[in-house]
Amino acid sequence: MSNQAVLHICLSKGWGGLEMYPIRTGGQFREKGWKVLGMCLKGSRVAQGMREQGIETYEVESKFASIRQLNRIHQWLRKNGVNLIHCHKSGDLVVAALLDTLSAYRIIFTEHMGVTRPKKDIYHRWVYNHVDQVLSISEATKKRNLKALPVPAEKIQRLWLGTEIRPAINDSEHILKVRAELGIPDNATVIGIVGRFGTAKGQKELLDAFITLAKRHPELPLHLLMVGGLQADQGSDIELVEKLQATIERSGLFDVIHLPGFRKDTENMLAVMDVVAILSHNEAFGLTVIEAMAAEKLILGSNTGAIPEILGENYPFTVNPLEISDIQDQLEKIVIKPVELALFAQKLKERAESHFSTTIHNGNLEKVYEGK
Repeated sequence: MSNQAVLHICLSKGWGGLEMYPIRTGGQFREKGWKVLGMCLKGSRVAQGMREQGIETYEVESKFASIRQLNRIHQWLRKNGVNLIHCHKSGDLVVAALLDTLSAYRIIFTEHMGVTRPKKDIYHRWVYNHVDQVLSISEATKKRNLKALPVPAEKIQRLWLGTEIRPAINDSEHILKVRAELGIPDNATVIGIVGRFGTAKGQKELLDAFITLAKRHPELPLHLLMVGGLQADQGSDIELVEKLQATIERSGLFDVIHLPGFRKDTENMLAVMDVVAILSHNEAFGLTVIEAMAAEKLILGSNTGAIPEILGENYPFTVNPLEISDIQDQLEKIVIKPVELALFAQKLKERAESHFSTTIHNGNLEKVYEGK
């Protein structure tokens, strides 16, 4: 594409990986020399994030307001030389489709969730007829999209997400300092989990498995570190958090189970962990998986959703995330006989670097933008 200009549409009030993606990617493409514009809801976190990245925004009160202002938006895009639109929520595609009726835009849609219900009625057939390329963030979501969307198979491709692959923290003094801050002994074997507390994220199952394991092996210095916001405004399920806290209290193991709350220093939290559990019930992708891989950590992952494909074929440490006994048994194998585990962790880091870096993702996305 000669003019290298793109509009990201994300009319979301929420805040999560989906909303962060166009902000992060838009900023990175600006650094590559692209002209990047954003359409978002007025007063939203998305609007704030785009402005912080230096992205010029067109802000509307609602999706319906954007439809009413369609001609004005079209003129704004023409003025800025934009004929490429990248959407991130299925509900926003109608805006792009209507713009496409005014002029020939190239429309890309990153399907972040994985469609679970068929969308082949008249309305969706009309909307998706204007979409030039659907990007599925994993093979798992691609299979769902092929089945559910009224789009030819050749217009649906898998494009893994990427993240910044930072050097793993191996400074033993720094790690011991962070452990001390958290109240974790130097010699402890730390099993950890990072992410928003939710019923489908696996914290409950991990906690139950850990309690059984710790009581079965009181001779082992096992600690559990569960990192994530403990408040509703941090996106967590407060009812679940309260249940977990009550379970910890009943277990009598509150001195070896740590809930430090929301932390911005994810890299420090991963650094103190020996095993990172990622037990989401049906993850569409999982950037946390890649962050843990990049931190050169052994991962106990779910055998469902996109997690197995991220970890790679034949990776041995996966479990049914709903089977507490399965989780416990695998953890027991890991902590009782930690033979050659460092080799597995090293291979995970190498896989993260070769498949899931920001550079690789953006290079592949740019090819899509340019129709290659």
